[in-house]
Amino acid sequence: MTTDTPAPAAPKLFHLLAGDAAADLASQPRAARAYLLNVANGACTKLAEKLAGPDLVLPWLLGAIGAPSGIAAMLMPAKQAGSLLPQLMISGWIRTCARRKWVWVAAGAFQALCLLAMVAAALWLPASLAGWSIVGLLLAFSIASGCGSVSFQDVTPKTVPSGARGRMLANRSAIGGAFALATGVWLSTGVKGTDAVAPLLILVGAAAILWAAAALLFSGIPEERSEPGEGRDPLEEIRRGLVLMREVKGFRRFLAARSALLSIEVATPIFVLFAQQHAGATLDDLGFYMVATGLAAVLSSPFWGAFSDDSARKVMTVSALLGVVAAASALALPALVPEDLRHWAFAGVFLVLGVAVAGVRLGRKTYLADGAPEDERPLYVAFSNTAAGIVAIGFMGLGVVAEATSVSTTVIVLGGFSALGFVLSRAMPKASRMAPSD
Repeated sequence: MTTDTPAPAAPKLFHLLAGDAAADLASQPRAARAYLLNVANGACTKLAEKLAGPDLVLPWLLGAIGAPSGIAAMLMPAKQAGSLLPQLMISGWIRTCARRKWVWVAAGAFQALCLLAMVAAALWLPASLAGWSIVGLLLAFSIASGCGSVSFQDVTPKTVPSGARGRMLANRSAIGGAFALATGVWLSTGVKGTDAVAPLLILVGAAAILWAAAALLFSGIPEERSEPGEGRDPLEEIRRGLVLMREVKGFRRFLAARSALLSIEVATPIFVLFAQQHAGATLDDLGFYMVATGLAAVLSSPFWGAFSDDSARKVMTVSALLGVVAAASALALPALVPEDLRHWAFAGVFLVLGVAVAGVRLGRKTYLADGAPEDERPLYVAFSNTAAGIVAIGFMGLGVVAEATSVSTTVIVLGGFSALGFVLSRAMPKASRMAPSD
């Protein structure tokens, strides 16, 4: 009996996970093994991303240890910059590797070490130094994540048949998301206290274990050896991208809109700080908000998916409007809602913000996939990600705004950028007209 065969002890589980592709995968033992390992790997990483997320858990941890509020505002920009900036360089280098899965394995192991170092920093360093250390470690973590993402995009098409990839990606998200929702329920019902640091450190430590497990699982994927190719010069890729931005008006408008809408993707930690200040949010509220953002992604994704098939540009526009609504609602709550009801009201704010985040991410990806010429799509995607990474560095200035003024002012700034994103998205051409061939 070959070890490449899916576990016979759980054929019903295999058919449940593989769905319509189960029969085809069963006749391809290596592909079936890659499928199952990829699902297990994704379940680990998706849960780990929630347990130690820079959107909710890490800003809560910084608040619990007494780090300055402005540091928490830098978490999501650091994540975006770290994960996006290296992709243009790593995408050229990875072509020289015979087996690309080891890039992901190394990245996953490094990410586990970064999370363990965050736990150590929170335990043993002074509050301010611990806060800066966690931001720095998150930046390193995210750079590794960007490298792993390029590897994943290369290994998956080589190891999982095209008819099974969508189901596999959905399983990764659904299983990890279900575990994350369960964690949110546990936090909201089983953990009490405003300044409880221990449960937060347990979450981050558990995320480190999950990343290590994910690296081990990915190492078992049966990837065939590839013929090493020639690496691409990242400077040449940047030059080509700049030419595109100058010559293709639709692409230039897309980059402007995506830059403004990045404000929605980095907003959650600011809203966490605002909820802590104006609703007396406690650790059990963190679980409540985790459930709200998780449900937002799960419930809105099918809607955004169908909507984006009609018009990805409109998805970006509506998402921008929801970002404005979330900011305005948060600012109005302290004056309109009694204090004992604010944690419920803020859960609604996080739900709206989560729907907006899901829409921005799906809309921009679909717009570029639909609008970029097929032969130049990798360049469009890589340059767009690199440009967004540079803009994300600028959004780290939100921490300065929060420290110099107030968290409320920072929420106003985010709402202003969302409004700008609404205007810029409306100015974009339809995806089919972004890069005219004539």
